[in-house]
Amino acid sequence: MGHESPHKKLEDNNNTLTPSTVDEDILKKQKDIDDWLPITSSRNAKWWYAAFHNVTAMVGAGVLSLPSAMSHLGWGPGVVILILSWLITLYTLWQMVEMHEMVPGKRFDRYHELGQHAFGEKLGLYIVVPQQLICEVGVDIVYMVTGGKSLEKIHSLVAPHKHIKTTYFIMIFASVHFILAHLPNFNSISGVSLAAAVMSLTYSTIAWTASVHKGVQSDVEYGYKASTATGTVFNFLTALGDVAFAYAGHNVVLEIQATIPSTPEKPSKGPMWRGVVIAYIVVALCYFPVALIGYYMFGNNVEDNILISLEKPTWLIVAANMFVVIHVIGSYQLYAMPVFDMIETVLVKNMHFRPTRTLRFIVRNFYVAATMFVAITFPFFGGLLGFFGGFAFAPTTYFLPCIMWLAIYKPKKFSLSWCTNWICIILGLLLMTLSPIGGLRNIIINAKDYHFYS
Repeated sequence: MGHESPHKKLEDNNNTLTPSTVDEDILKKQKDIDDWLPITSSRNAKWWYAAFHNVTAMVGAGVLSLPSAMSHLGWGPGVVILILSWLITLYTLWQMVEMHEMVPGKRFDRYHELGQHAFGEKLGLYIVVPQQLICEVGVDIVYMVTGGKSLEKIHSLVAPHKHIKTTYFIMIFASVHFILAHLPNFNSISGVSLAAAVMSLTYSTIAWTASVHKGVQSDVEYGYKASTATGTVFNFLTALGDVAFAYAGHNVVLEIQATIPSTPEKPSKGPMWRGVVIAYIVVALCYFPVALIGYYMFGNNVEDNILISLEKPTWLIVAANMFVVIHVIGSYQLYAMPVFDMIETVLVKNMHFRPTRTLRFIVRNFYVAATMFVAITFPFFGGLLGFFGGFAFAPTTYFLPCIMWLAIYKPKKFSLSWCTNWICIILGLLLMTLSPIGGLRNIIINAKDYHFYS
């Protein structure tokens, strides 16, 4: 990227260097930079790292809103969409794991590198990078809000008489990240990520077991809640988005796989796939019981966040919210890592900054501060994500991998592979066009009575 040609250097030095030493010099420089960048710096991860990184990336705090999404979808469509999303995203994840090393001797360590291979140098960047950034930065901002609000909920349950603004809780939550953001790469956050994965399983289990304990409510109803037909349709579309984006770990999957060692005899896709399958089983254990049992017990009266419907026992709800906070801390770091990698790559390779600790310190603190600022400014960002998410999550999760697969492997027309990919692409496009509509309506409704920094 922007290096002078080796031959020009030769003339400058009166031919004291041979071309090979210059090339070696350039390669050594490249290697030093790669050893410094977060994604390529350590390649000694085990398969179980892949498992819990994937669980952390996939299971969002969104799992707690699944029962409410079910109530807008109804039993039939709800169950179908839950299972379909699970299957399609597992398939596209398999494609990405396979494509990571399809060119012998080369690894696509980042989503956009795969994009460049499929669509060409320039176009690949323009297609993948904006979408990946919207997803990763968007998720980080939502997690800032989620973390802050969960802390606020804990506080309101423990000390109900004191009122503190959400803004301060978001700042408290961000303070952790000003420290954690300086962990250099994926393997160094594996401890944080493991804690997060365990927490996500724990609070999902709390959510559905507490629902079972509460039993089916006496006034339970399963019809659609909205009084008007338009309301029902809009709610359906929003819920569609909620369920579909519950499975959105694809933005970091190649970056996770890049940390696994690989040799021609033992490619990284073996351990990675094992990790993914375990992760998907855990995800199913988190999602299906919460969505189905939560809806079954509370019907269409279930709150946006099932923990609110459960009110009592207080200690359990406080614990569950604490677990949400810990999980969101891990997820934030996991999604921030590829962003750090992009920013640091541009600074070091294109702008020729020296790869130093100071550079990293400034970049990462700036990023955490920026996400915190946006979270404080727009605390209804979840609605925004339903909107943006439709444009960015649907492609990166549901159909970009399929399009790349078709572009690279060119399967025969009407063969099984060809058909499967086209079905996924069509469903993904429908998702991409329909779910933002519901999100936009929610934003308009929320924004009417919103005051900045109130």
